[in-house]
Amino acid sequence: MFGRIRQDLKAVFDRDPAAASTLEVVLTYAGFHALLAYRVAHRLRLWGIPLLPRMISQLARWLTGIEIHPAATIGTGFFIDHGMGVVIGETAEIGDYVTLFQGVTLGGTGKEHGKRHPTIGNHVVIGAGAKILGGIRVGDNVKIGANSVVLKSVPPNSTVIGVPARIIKAEGERMPEATMDHTNMPDPILDRFEAMEREIIELRKKLENR
Repeated sequence: MFGRIRQDLKAVFDRDPAAASTLEVVLTYAGFHALLAYRVAHRLRLWGIPLLPRMISQLARWLTGIEIHPAATIGTGFFIDHGMGVVIGETAEIGDYVTLFQGVTLGGTGKEHGKRHPTIGNHVVIGAGAKILGGIRVGDNVKIGANSVVLKSVPPNSTVIGVPARIIKAEGERMPEATMDHTNMPDPILDRFEAMEREIIELRKKLENR
């Protein structure tokens, strides 16, 4: 557990240029506080201790605005940027080196039993306000745009945006640079409108020349 906490702390400095010192992160970063509470609650749950893990989870939610169910599975190097409004459900599984921005929900779609929350691969970036719902899988190296609603599984090395989310970049096609953040997403709807506008202009020219 302590090794993972060290990796979580390192992830803050790797991905947040505002992080000035270890003391500042430990004392002021709500995302790190919520993750630390989760690590403790999760370990207690694995030991079979009743009630206390959920109490720790709810206390962390009250203090940080971030709700992580102690039964969720979270890998190393996890980073929550700002974090207010983040919700991670009971059967959610998160891989290594994943980044979540504020308002992200890894939730269910109803009252179904069993695996009802998403599985997130490694090196995934999920933009602010995005909702990933149901027992779906998001592959490795995926970028999910801000405010997207993901209801279907996403293959590795993809970029998805929209409501409901659609794949706009996939493996084998032109991919965004590895350093691209979650705000610099292509806009396929705007691209289509621009293409239609060009077609209309061409049609007008043909009509005028008849």
